[in-house]
Amino acid sequence: MVIAGFLCGAVSPAWAAAGDAPAAPATDSAPPTGEILVTALRRSESVLNVPLSISAVSGNALAAKGVTNSVDLAEVVPNLQVSTNFGTAQPNFSMRGISVANEYNSNQVSPVGVYMDDVYLAARASHGMGLFDLDRVEVLRGPQGTLFGRNTTGGAIDFITRGPKLQGDNGYVDLGYGNFNTFTAQGAGEITTDDGQLGMRAAINYVKGDGQFANVAPGAMRPGSQDTLQGRFSVRFRPTGSGLDIKLRAYAGRDNPTSTPVFGPASARQGLDFFTVNEGNVGYDRTSAWGTALTVSYAFTPGLTATSITSYDGGRLNMQSPSDGTPESGAYAPADFGSPVTGEGDLYIHWHSIFRQFTEEMRVNYESGKLKLVGGVFYGWDRTTTDNDFNIGVATLGAVGYYQHYVQNRYSVATFLQGDYQITPRLSLTLGLRETWDKALYQNGTADEYFGGFLLGAGETPLATTVCTPSAPGAACTPGSAPYAAAGNNAALTGRASLNYKLDEGLLAYASYNRGYRSGAFNGGAYTSQTGIDYVLPERVNAYEVGLKGHLFDHALTFSTAAFYDDYQNQQLQNTLPGPVAILVNAPKSEIYGGELEATWHALPTLAFNGSLGLLHAKYKELTLQGVDLAGQDLPFAPHVTAQAGVDWAVWRQGADEISLSPNLAYTSHVYFTPFNLVNANALQANSELQQNGYTKVNAQLVWKHAGYAVRAWVSNAFNTKVLAYGLDLRGAGFPYNFLVPSTPRTFGISVHAGF
Repeated sequence: MVIAGFLCGAVSPAWAAAGDAPAAPATDSAPPTGEILVTALRRSESVLNVPLSISAVSGNALAAKGVTNSVDLAEVVPNLQVSTNFGTAQPNFSMRGISVANEYNSNQVSPVGVYMDDVYLAARASHGMGLFDLDRVEVLRGPQGTLFGRNTTGGAIDFITRGPKLQGDNGYVDLGYGNFNTFTAQGAGEITTDDGQLGMRAAINYVKGDGQFANVAPGAMRPGSQDTLQGRFSVRFRPTGSGLDIKLRAYAGRDNPTSTPVFGPASARQGLDFFTVNEGNVGYDRTSAWGTALTVSYAFTPGLTATSITSYDGGRLNMQSPSDGTPESGAYAPADFGSPVTGEGDLYIHWHSIFRQFTEEMRVNYESGKLKLVGGVFYGWDRTTTDNDFNIGVATLGAVGYYQHYVQNRYSVATFLQGDYQITPRLSLTLGLRETWDKALYQNGTADEYFGGFLLGAGETPLATTVCTPSAPGAACTPGSAPYAAAGNNAALTGRASLNYKLDEGLLAYASYNRGYRSGAFNGGAYTSQTGIDYVLPERVNAYEVGLKGHLFDHALTFSTAAFYDDYQNQQLQNTLPGPVAILVNAPKSEIYGGELEATWHALPTLAFNGSLGLLHAKYKELTLQGVDLAGQDLPFAPHVTAQAGVDWAVWRQGADEISLSPNLAYTSHVYFTPFNLVNANALQANSELQQNGYTKVNAQLVWKHAGYAVRAWVSNAFNTKVLAYGLDLRGAGFPYNFLVPSTPRTFGISVHAGF
């Protein structure tokens, strides 16, 4: 997915060597201890001074661990799970068990807010990001209801790109080649005027590779290919002697890979390896995006700064998804719009959505003596225009399909204020409030049922209009009926309270309460009847957290630990029924608790160990679906244990030369893909298929550096671990199989790097 200026599917090794522009912190200088500066509280400070559970990982560290896409973040962040049913095109971020669950429509927002350079990205299709020319990523666990606002019941992820630092000219070029005939090219350059007032930075990324899965179907393409091109341009103007600082960022890109494979009926997989499929039709995941953001700040005094962030973004999602995983090459798979189709395929979906969004945030930072304040206003709107085609094939109703169209507009206004007061030299108090008003409109909603020899175009036979505004209550839809329209409104008061205490050795202890909110939503998957489009309730969470972080042993050990309890209400999830019908519903109550630990130990100047651990209990307290009581079942995509361990070892150093080795492993325990877990609500379901046992993945890189040059060899998923990345209940909808998506096999390669 291109949107957000990174691009999904980009596996380019965005690593840094000597001579690179450094992985920049939140300001132009770093703290003496070397820890990352972050802006999680809308001001620059050490991550160890922020009283909340946050993982801050530099772009260099991400690359050293083989993390080249946002989908891979779970391998370095505790209590984060990332799953996707569309490759890397629309990832589902699950933070401490809070996620979109089994919902997959493009109009839904994530309960884990995703940001780029502090700009909120509404479309989930924008969240699959290839990570290139990146300063750092900040992952904030738990609801962020004050400074980040709506749709952060689970947390927030902020990707910070590299921009001009006004510290001279620099750049790099990186070329690589890997298995599956994958070629990568990446580069960035920055120039600064002699007076240091104006700087520009441009970055580009290109990835081209064959499908990562074998396909035994005669003449068929390989699934899981890569074809990515993206660019980003930034300008910064900071007049000398003035408090003015202007930053402009623009991006554009496109992605055109073949789609991720699907495991369909068992009969189609007999005798096949896990990474081999028998798909007669392989779809595509075409996306494109563009956008710009303008950040203007002015420091009136050292303690008073005003900031405005204005952004406008657009994108398109155009995916053809063969969802049955069979070698059949007809009934659902035309080459182009309007082409005739034949055969007996079971399910083929054409997803098509256009996204637009605008945001404006104005805030003021104030510091004086013992008091720090940040407050402001936010306005945003986003639009999703969707034209989907569901060809159900012969599995349930014969060669029947549905055209679906709707436009969804969402508007949000908020005011916020947060203050920190230093009660004593060691004790401080944080209080924050945010009031949010949300409005959602579902407009021009129509759906038509068809039968026959054309999937798309003028050749199909219309059967009925299934979504409309009936002429009278209870009346049936007829051709020419008025489109369906609905509206939903929410208001929410969210906030934060935290007591923070500085212990000896500079350790920070804190205890906090946070209230989060995710706006209500319309069902984007209703195409058989307008009754399934009902606006569901907003999510709310009351979260309690205690934590401890800091340095020990003369800064040799850096650690952060937290324990939490969440009272989670009205999770929005999907209930799949025979028909097929998918209804968006609320899970009234859930209970979540657990803990996290992250640590880095610098054992020697040439040797450092790092690790993390996440423990999670996330279960429904109150939920009934299809007459089945699901209290006590795990929330989907909520593993009980996540763990990571790694080593950064400078094996050999001499003068300007260095050879370093960085292996790391990541473990994820058993996870369910459905709120039913192993329970079957009816004879159609086979939910035992919708799970993934615990697994471990190993990545490594070996790097030789010489001054501004380097050569890197790398491997991801070194032992070819077989993992299901996603599962969806299709049997419950009447199909003879479930929708199962495998994750990628082992990848490896080599790259050369030149920095200047």
